[in-house]
Amino acid sequence: MYLENKDLKLRALEPEDLENLYKWENNTNLWIYGNTLTPYSKLALRNYISETQQQDIYEAKQLRLMIELKSSNTVIGTVDLYEFDFHHSRAGIGILIDEDYRNCNYASQTLEIIREYVFSFLKINQIFAYIAVDNLQSIRLFEKSGYTRCGELHDWIRDDSLYKNVYIYQLKS
Repeated sequence: MYLENKDLKLRALEPEDLENLYKWENNTNLWIYGNTLTPYSKLALRNYISETQQQDIYEAKQLRLMIELKSSNTVIGTVDLYEFDFHHSRAGIGILIDEDYRNCNYASQTLEIIREYVFSFLKINQIFAYIAVDNLQSIRLFEKSGYTRCGELHDWIRDDSLYKNVYIYQLKS
């Protein structure tokens, strides 16, 4: 089956995910890793959940899935496919595991589950990720998961008054 293994299930957003999204999207320590510049209101996130339930990846050009422990139905994180480009057969990927569930191999398992879905079901040719050069934990995760560093973008993201380089990682089918 796609989108799950023995431990985890990746599923669509549901209204009950609002509190977790609110917590993660408004954690300013994480903003550097995405494109968030301002806090999200619960109303905006509620509308986002409602909109995403009505569009597929081909319409929205993105897909957010919640990562859930099968044993307890506890949501432990989220994985995003973004910049989905059907013509060029590629998508970007981002992953967030809640602090309470890190270092338990859930991120690696999620990347393996999403790999199967993207390559076997969606028939996408490649997945890419942008990772800040000082985000050593993510670099190790993606390299361990078979991604190859294929480039570096200089001064790509701003962290306060400093600019940081990012590596581009790629996984091909």
